[in-house]
Amino acid sequence: MTEMQNPLIVDGKSCGSLLQELQQIWDEVGESDAERDMMLLQLEQDCLDVYKRKVDEASQSRAQLLQTLEDSRAELTNLLSALGEHSFPGLPEKPTGTLKEQLSAITPVLEKLWQQKEERIKQFLDIQVQIQRICGEIAGKLQLNEPTATPKVDDQDLSMKRLDEFHFRFQELQREKNDRLHKVLDYVSTVHDLCAVLGIDFFSIVMEVHPTLSDSVSIQSKSISNDTLAKLANTVQSLKEEKKQRLQKLQELGTSLTELWNLMDTPVDERRLFDHMTCNIAASVDEVTVPGALAIDIIEQAEVEVERLDQLKSSKMKELALKKQVELEEIYRRAHMEVDSESAQEKLMALVDSGNIDPSELLASMEEQICKAKEEALSRKEIMEKVEKWMSACEEESWLEDYNKDDNRYNSSRGAHLNLKRAERARVLVNKIPALVDTLIAKTRSWEDERKTTFLYDGVPLLAMLDEYTVLRQEREEEKRRFRDQKRFHEQLTTEQESLFGSRPSPSRQLSSKKGAASRTNGSSANGTPLNRRLSLGGQQVGTNGVTPVRQGMSASKEGKREHSRPGALVNYVALAKEDSISQVSENESALSSP
Repeated sequence: MTEMQNPLIVDGKSCGSLLQELQQIWDEVGESDAERDMMLLQLEQDCLDVYKRKVDEASQSRAQLLQTLEDSRAELTNLLSALGEHSFPGLPEKPTGTLKEQLSAITPVLEKLWQQKEERIKQFLDIQVQIQRICGEIAGKLQLNEPTATPKVDDQDLSMKRLDEFHFRFQELQREKNDRLHKVLDYVSTVHDLCAVLGIDFFSIVMEVHPTLSDSVSIQSKSISNDTLAKLANTVQSLKEEKKQRLQKLQELGTSLTELWNLMDTPVDERRLFDHMTCNIAASVDEVTVPGALAIDIIEQAEVEVERLDQLKSSKMKELALKKQVELEEIYRRAHMEVDSESAQEKLMALVDSGNIDPSELLASMEEQICKAKEEALSRKEIMEKVEKWMSACEEESWLEDYNKDDNRYNSSRGAHLNLKRAERARVLVNKIPALVDTLIAKTRSWEDERKTTFLYDGVPLLAMLDEYTVLRQEREEEKRRFRDQKRFHEQLTTEQESLFGSRPSPSRQLSSKKGAASRTNGSSANGTPLNRRLSLGGQQVGTNGVTPVRQGMSASKEGKREHSRPGALVNYVALAKEDSISQVSENESALSSP
């Protein structure tokens, strides 16, 4: 160690040399040993005091360094705890080295942790500001462009776990905000569509709900509070109710217009002028989307037109009433229900002329009668269809009998094959007549039991017609059976005569017999009246107009000839059939008894 570096050398002199110099001085001075000892003792005391002072200073410095190190470690622990960290990169697990080395190792870590804490506080502040703003928007406490108050950050818990919790909370609130925003936009869109259909100012409606709902405000700035959603829902509900009421009103007016047009035969061109009023008569509320379709002026126009047509209808009441009466009579006619047309029209005109009834009430009453007539006709429809089938079958039976009497029906004449096919179809149809009549009788009785009234066909009881027809058909079948028995008896008698006398009858007798047999085969009575023609179809004789008496009797009410109705005609046919059968039996017996 050099002289300058040795702490015991001052100004080139060491403590030893100074002590020697002091000894020399004392020797020259002649200091006593006591003085010398006292001065040396003082000198040692001074040295001790200096050392002691230095030790105290060093001890105090060490204590401060220890305190600083302890504070740094405590701060390190607090920072790690606040940040939610258990360790930090670069921080030794165990303290080693001198105090200054340990402090030097902790200081840069503390600086990094402080920096990280500041960044974490900023992150917490940002996320809490966003959460606070969304909560304020949901609660409706924030106005448009109003700044958000700075939230307080808890710097004792800045862990990533807590930050993640704030982020999760923010995401939930963001989703809720988006959902609410979508609801708001949907409501606003619905309000816009409803206002367009109803012809109402959309801007004034939404501004009453909240100023942020106008188109000038960005989407993210629109109000999403519970109060705004509730007001929008109420607005949509009220507009839908208004739309429903207006549509119902317009449909009623459109229906009235259509009925009045139909009553007064309004031209199509005139009707087209009001298509925008009548096009939604059958539409549902959701189907009406055309802008202005339910505007108040459209409804007012429809009301004015209906009022005008009502006044016009009153002046044309007679024409309308007669038209309804004709419609009613046509329903009765098609259903073959009896109605006195002239009397009904006279009463109707007298009622209109009297002015004692409101035209609308009269038309409504006639509409009610038409509805009842349609219901009655509908209840008779199945029976009427079977009656028509029965009549058609009877006509086919009459034609078939005439066809069977034609000796030239098998000739190869023009159209013979068509008649043959028709005869085959007619036989099938005729064979179904008994079952058809039984079914018709059963259904008619069921109808009468259900309604406690008689089923009339053009004023004639249908069951009476069917019963008489059944009786006539049975008598006709019985007459055919007796005729077949007589024919077999005659053939047997002729065979026995030939076997007894051993010769054939004379030509004149044979000719006479053939004429008699031909006459009987053709069904003619003694006076030349064709019996089979009168008895065909149980007494359905074809008249000069080609219509059977059954159909003539059924249509007698329309022609005003009730004396030729079906029951009376059937009774006459029964009497004629009985007389012809008696005459035929007498002729056969006389022919058989002659030699």
